[in-house]
Amino acid sequence: MTYNQMQPATPAQPAKSATPGAGADVKTFATAVLLTFGTGVLMMDGWALLDSGFGAFLGLVAGGFGIFWWKSIHGKVFPRELSTKSVVLLTVINVVLVLLLLLQVG
Repeated sequence: MTYNQMQPATPAQPAKSATPGAGADVKTFATAVLLTFGTGVLMMDGWALLDSGFGAFLGLVAGGFGIFWWKSIHGKVFPRELSTKSVVLLTVINVVLVLLLLLQVG
């Protein structure tokens, strides 16, 4: 019969290089805000374009497809590791959508 002495357990330490930091959190938060804002602006664009609730519904559907497209590119809707280029591109798309809304209303 073999007797194995118990070894003291040491808690697992996370790898130092695996933690993305505060910059990744800011980009993830900005992505959440921009995707939500962009879907809302798409709904308003649809309402202004068709002058009815059906246009808002079409804008909501377009926003859903946009979020699905974003997920297909990045693997998740809100990925932990996100490039700055993606956030800037999303910001530019939102600015263009707001400008289109202002042109339709004005």
